[in-house]
Amino acid sequence: MSTRINDPDNCLVVENIEKVYPGTKALSHVNYELKRGKVNVLIGENGAGKSTLMKLIAGIEQPTSGHIYMDGVKVHFSSINNAKAKGIAIIHQELSLYPDMNIFQNMFVGAEIISRYGLLDDVAHARIARDVLERLDHPMDPYTKVNNLSVGEKQIVEIARNLIDPNLRVLIMDEPTSSLSAEEVGTLFKIIRDMKAKGITIVYISHRLEEIMEIGDRVTVLRDGCIVDTANIQEVTIDWLVEKMVGSNHIYESQYREIDWSTRKVMLKLQNITLPKRGGGYILNHVSLDVREGEILGVYGLLGAGRSELFECLIGLRPGHSGTIELEGETLLEEDISCRICKGFAIVPEDRQKEGVIQTLNIQKNIVLPSLCSFVHKGAISRKEESKAATSIIKDMHIKVADKTLPILSLSGGNQQKVVIAKGILTNPKILLLDEPSRGIDVGAKAEVFDIIREYADQGLAILMASSELKEILSVADRVVVLSNGMVTGNFNKAEMTEQKLVNASYMGHDTYNKSKSRCTG
Repeated sequence: MSTRINDPDNCLVVENIEKVYPGTKALSHVNYELKRGKVNVLIGENGAGKSTLMKLIAGIEQPTSGHIYMDGVKVHFSSINNAKAKGIAIIHQELSLYPDMNIFQNMFVGAEIISRYGLLDDVAHARIARDVLERLDHPMDPYTKVNNLSVGEKQIVEIARNLIDPNLRVLIMDEPTSSLSAEEVGTLFKIIRDMKAKGITIVYISHRLEEIMEIGDRVTVLRDGCIVDTANIQEVTIDWLVEKMVGSNHIYESQYREIDWSTRKVMLKLQNITLPKRGGGYILNHVSLDVREGEILGVYGLLGAGRSELFECLIGLRPGHSGTIELEGETLLEEDISCRICKGFAIVPEDRQKEGVIQTLNIQKNIVLPSLCSFVHKGAISRKEESKAATSIIKDMHIKVADKTLPILSLSGGNQQKVVIAKGILTNPKILLLDEPSRGIDVGAKAEVFDIIREYADQGLAILMASSELKEILSVADRVVVLSNGMVTGNFNKAEMTEQKLVNASYMGHDTYNKSKSRCTG
């Protein structure tokens, strides 16, 4: 028996695990241990096997061969409930909440509290949910329906639902900060440190390498289903991490395009776009901006700044807004999504699984869906043209797929994201709206997505890209507009952009920031 199995520092040990799917070996002879009460970081490109390994530990799937040990004892998790009984919980990258249920109902699904009268104790559910959310510095009303929450708030609920288990021993967090603001990430890290202090073991999967360096204790790199290397976080650098994952140490390479933007025509012009907030105030407050032909305009801001809502107004999802939208000098009237697509708008939404793909359709069907009208002849869809178009864009965008008739969920996250972008590109848009285009994809896939964005901008496509990652937006954008509390608080060209300027502008619409500034200058 391996000495790792009986090491008292190891909470859980994976011994010689393999996982084989038809035609694919997802994991090959993996030996992996979780250090007790530590943040065990697991990184690797999309498709490296990270999620598969976590599913085996969480009881969602079973290994083809090999064993799992906890505290030196061999265990077998035949189901997720079986793993939960041993104190193992998982927070998935893709949100798994019930939209028509409220917050506390989502938190207590499968763990309901029964009153002495044999009924659900919703008073206790609400009280505990409120307490946990306050610990997370997100004191939301536990009776709020989940479908009324933002993506970031849903992520907080996803985290909170796992903190109600008093027997929690191992918490697997798969991209937990992908939808969180910088402030919320800080709060999450505080919670993680509190859990560590209580002896809870954390598995932390993230593509945000700076986060890994801040919160991790130990890092393991997976590539092509095999463990590449393991080291203590103090012994590694970001360059080391990237090189182990993809064989290169270049994460973001900023490219300055020598273009006289004053000579390019204005493709899109917004004037005083205003979106009222339910209960008073504004989600968007007199937003004005323009985008020129071939320009990549970055839209930066904290969670709740109004980035996604601005895109929703442009694509026709928010008919209640006021102000004017001009496309190539033509003022657009209130129109639905199909009309905006016909006019030349395309969007890549922030929530890929919920809004970007149809999970029951295959890869080809997902790609061609918004463009079906272009394949219709004499009242019938030409399957030959549909297939040809899908094959062509798969090749152009370097989507790694063995067969385009496979289910969309058979692809890695990075390739799913390319499919969502391909859907928009296939409609031949004039304006491409990218809402967090690199959310939940690895550095290798990010580089490919950034290359795709630059390539289509070089062809004259006007692009608006919303991102909460500073290095990403500084690397890709030709110009950045900053939103804060629904207002434009900054507009910087490539030469003016710095991280500090963008961060300062992102807080300018916040009362606490303005008060602190006035105290400093008063």
